[in-house]
Amino acid sequence: MNEIAGFNATGAEIQAADTMPHSIEAEQQLLGAILTNNDIYDRIAQIIGAQHFYDPVHARIFETAAARIAKNNLASPVTLRAFLEDDEGLKELGGPAYLARLAGAAISTFAVRDYARMIYDLAIRRELIALGHNIAGKAARVDVDSEPKEQIVEAEQALYQLAEQGQTESGFQSFLKAVTDAVNVANAAYQREGGLAGISTDLVDMDKMLGGLHKSDLLILAGRPSMGKTSLATNIAFNVAKAYKRGPLPDGTEGAVDGGVVGFFSLEMSAEQLAARVLAEASEISSHKIRQGDMDETEFRRFVEAAKTLESCPLFIDDTAAIPISQLAARARRLKRTHGLDLLIVDYLQLVRGTSDNRVQEIGEISMGLKAIAKELNIPVIALSQLSRQVESREDKRPQLSDLRESGSIEQDADVVMFVFREEYYKEREKPGDHELEKTAEWQEAMARLHGKAEVIIGKQRHGPIGTVELSFEAQFTRFGNLVKPWQQNAGQGDF
Repeated sequence: MNEIAGFNATGAEIQAADTMPHSIEAEQQLLGAILTNNDIYDRIAQIIGAQHFYDPVHARIFETAAARIAKNNLASPVTLRAFLEDDEGLKELGGPAYLARLAGAAISTFAVRDYARMIYDLAIRRELIALGHNIAGKAARVDVDSEPKEQIVEAEQALYQLAEQGQTESGFQSFLKAVTDAVNVANAAYQREGGLAGISTDLVDMDKMLGGLHKSDLLILAGRPSMGKTSLATNIAFNVAKAYKRGPLPDGTEGAVDGGVVGFFSLEMSAEQLAARVLAEASEISSHKIRQGDMDETEFRRFVEAAKTLESCPLFIDDTAAIPISQLAARARRLKRTHGLDLLIVDYLQLVRGTSDNRVQEIGEISMGLKAIAKELNIPVIALSQLSRQVESREDKRPQLSDLRESGSIEQDADVVMFVFREEYYKEREKPGDHELEKTAEWQEAMARLHGKAEVIIGKQRHGPIGTVELSFEAQFTRFGNLVKPWQQNAGQGDF
């Protein structure tokens, strides 16, 4: 430690200075500036706290001064003297006279924010060193209860917590900034073809209803088994990844100007099964044929061409079963850091693990965690969810918000709740006997009307209308698409 403003360094302190990064001078200058002018505290309170000071005496001085300023009381060498008179550490530095010397040595109050950032940065470096020692120590201890994989996740979480401490510009923002951000979003929607503020799903009617997939939104896609939840999520993932184009954004940074990088947590299906679904859609060969290898030469060539095209798609799949929500968040952050991330899909919510033993509380923790990921990473998150069996007992099988399984917190945390519904699935199971000719004719007519159609019912949308979107559904390719309306038939298929 160097000598500054009449303070002498001991040999032990010099040795400590060599081992851990810090700046006693910056701490002295900052404390002196606060004791000289209490208004300075408000300028640096968001950046540092008492825990960021290297010298424990300085930390106690800062803490005492902050407590007095928070109560609108004066914090000066005179007023702090009564609180710190018996402090053993302060006595070693010269007692209450040290406070007066701090105030007297403060020569650059205009640079306090720079000093505060310097103190904060050095504190983070010390924490990184401590974390490194902790990781090394844990790794060195061969313990049955502490698997290396678990240690890696713990270390990642600790690092991210450390990184999140640096969000010094959070808190209140002026209405001007909020209005400017809102205008920029509206301008992006106005400039973008199709008038979408969010990422396009390539399902035109759904995009119109939602305005695209918006950043920081949690979208719940729910349905009973066999309705096609995973198929729809896979279609959206493929459409977004396929359209990905990188370029300069309005704020000057680089990012996705169209489409996006997609992360897909497949907790039920393996990565290979999910890839087969995407390939079935892209190559227009049924997934059953792909699985059986029952393809002719033309189909196989088409399959290989589709696979080559998909190689460059930024679609990343994680098929870890029963992943904890904390680990899911850590992996999403890592993907964003290494490859970028514009859309996250979780299939499905009930297979993610929480920490609570109470199932309702656990689901609440998971839905809150997914919403937190959407806000923190500033991306849309689509989470698939199962519906309760009560749907099956009703005459009208269309799902409602009350059918969301296990917790009202899913509905509460979600910005959008959508239900996938295929009436054809239920009607197919109502086939009358061969001898009931009249009923059979009615059934065939209904089946012809419903064939290849699906509905996405938007039951909740925080920033837009609710209603039903009709889509086409090709079961053999597990593909949802845009449905050609009767008035569009004469105009041909076109771009819908």
